[in-house]
Amino acid sequence: RSQSQVITSQVRRGRSRRSQQRKAVAVPLITNRYFLHLKVSPVIRHEAMISLTPGAVRTLVRSEGQSNNPNFSPTLQIMRVIKVGNGQQDRYRTILSDGQHFVQGMLATQLNHLVAADQIADNSIVQIKDYMNNLVQGKNVIILLSIDVVEANPGQKIGNPSDIENVPEVKAGGGPPSTAPAQPLYNTTNAPPQNAYGGGEVKSEGGGYGGGGVGGGSNPYGQQQQQQGNRFSGGGGGSAPIVRNTTPSGQNIIPIAQLNLYMNRWAVRARVTSKTDIKHWSNARGEGSLFSIEMLDSSGTDIRATFFKEAVDKFYNMLEVDKVYTFSGGRLKVANMQYNTCKSQCEITFDQNAEIHLENDTGDIQQQLFDFVRIADLESIEPGQFADVIGVVKVVGDVATIISKKSGNELTKCELTIADDSGAEVGCTIWGDRANRAAQEFANCPVVAFRRVRVGDYGGRSLSAGQSISIMPRIPDTDRLRAWWQSGGSSTAARALTSSGGGKAGRVPAFEERKPIASIKNEHLGQNNPDKPDWISFKGRFNFLKKDKDGGAWYTACANADEPCKNRYKVTQTADGNWHCERCQQTNPTCVRRFIFSGTVADDTCTTWVSLFNEQAETLFEGITADELYRDCFEQSMDDDKYASVFAKANFKEFLFTCKVKQEMVGDEARVKTSVYSMHPVNYVDESRKLLEKLAIM
Repeated sequence: RSQSQVITSQVRRGRSRRSQQRKAVAVPLITNRYFLHLKVSPVIRHEAMISLTPGAVRTLVRSEGQSNNPNFSPTLQIMRVIKVGNGQQDRYRTILSDGQHFVQGMLATQLNHLVAADQIADNSIVQIKDYMNNLVQGKNVIILLSIDVVEANPGQKIGNPSDIENVPEVKAGGGPPSTAPAQPLYNTTNAPPQNAYGGGEVKSEGGGYGGGGVGGGSNPYGQQQQQQGNRFSGGGGGSAPIVRNTTPSGQNIIPIAQLNLYMNRWAVRARVTSKTDIKHWSNARGEGSLFSIEMLDSSGTDIRATFFKEAVDKFYNMLEVDKVYTFSGGRLKVANMQYNTCKSQCEITFDQNAEIHLENDTGDIQQQLFDFVRIADLESIEPGQFADVIGVVKVVGDVATIISKKSGNELTKCELTIADDSGAEVGCTIWGDRANRAAQEFANCPVVAFRRVRVGDYGGRSLSAGQSISIMPRIPDTDRLRAWWQSGGSSTAARALTSSGGGKAGRVPAFEERKPIASIKNEHLGQNNPDKPDWISFKGRFNFLKKDKDGGAWYTACANADEPCKNRYKVTQTADGNWHCERCQQTNPTCVRRFIFSGTVADDTCTTWVSLFNEQAETLFEGITADELYRDCFEQSMDDDKYASVFAKANFKEFLFTCKVKQEMVGDEARVKTSVYSMHPVNYVDESRKLLEKLAIM
């Protein structure tokens, strides 16, 4: 007892003497018999609170990932964070330390926001919740998939760690040491099945998808990942049954939903749901060809794959839509969502070394995935978004060509009008070779499903289709729409969402979509968005045509009917009487004249000025061209009376108009310009029938 009193007295005297030198924290410490008050500095206390998991790095490099040891959540220090951008999305490399050893790491892209928010920086302390061990060039790289930040900025490195790769008994890739050389990505025909993360051979034993151990450890695609999926995988897990299978070369097949950028070796079994035409490209790096496919597997996830150069010649004719294949030997990259509409966050690039084999169709993979939107509901979808649409093809338009503003190439298109039982119809444009085959493929009003069509606001609401088009798909919606069409849907009036046109080939605007001319002023059309025009359809009559233009109501265009002019660009007459085009830099002895003039159109509510161009003017003049009118009235001798009679005859004719309304700057003044986009003579029999139908339901 006296000894205890002596110790307590000495501690109390020392407390007052050292309190002036630095602040301290009293921490109780109980020995065998004595209760002592000891002084601990703040720095020591801080290090004690941040305790790294001993031996964690050694455990990480010996495992395949979190699925091997679900309860292993080590606390590590991120010694360095290094940005390694690839031009599309920033990536961050890390160095992970447990205070004894360090190992290379990589942040999954879903953790990038932690770096941007300064929650992860050099020397940050984190707790790892989910990870994978990948083998890159013979070295372990720990992929951090999910972490908790323990301390964002502790300010110093803990311990003096050494590189784990220099530890002799630790071999890269996990599992027992292996002397086998690294396997190439391609030409895997004679190679043994390999672990997707770079470990030893896959030994398929036991039940579950993928069997048992992988190089002495458990399969990373085992039971746990089948249930919850990989948080970093593209597209998420699906509930559809997964067929257990291998490729002819022996590689285990994995679901598309589990593909990620860190896999070097993988194989999938999937159905080809769409295939594009072959496209040719040329740039500063060379030229070549490519085509793309979309494929769907039993996990319910689809992915886009692109074939280049020699792979086009090898695989284009081999791959057929709606057939099942196994695919391996491709490279994974981040999906470009501007052009890729698949669910997977990855996309695949194949070259001529890819392995693709036709498989038996066991019916476990759906024909296609659809999430249909009713046509009447398309108005609620923002332009630029994608939607799945199914409907009956009512009208197949004429095949036309346009010039791409972006590439300058000629594009072939065809506009379809599709309707469903929602009481609406919409225009859908198809492109390329399919547009040339449209009259045959879409004859007799088939039910057609369009997957991931782009919704546009051209003429109201319009659709632009890709290659994923299924005619009479094997789904219940096909039977429902076919029954609706045959039981009266074909004769039911539908509300048109698209007010499109194109001269004589344009669609006649439906009765329901027409407005009075006064709506241009009352609804402030053309003034709502300076970047986009408004559209209006109405019935009206010309009451004035402005014909008194010097030299005639036309302009002189290039005689070159081929690219890039195609009889559209203006030419000037040279001193020797020829015609020179600045566009194609050619001089020709003749030119082509094209109409351009204005006039006024009226209905019972208002009158408006409109601009007419060549196609619409030829409709107005019943097929008379500008060149013909020039020869008859100007070339030999001036015949003003004949010229005026052509315009007078066209006056006061009634048409159904579709017009584009846009505000333009003329000098310093803003003016609303209305241009005729399409016009059709009124069919009075149809017009009377529609009026009677509307009166009957009033």
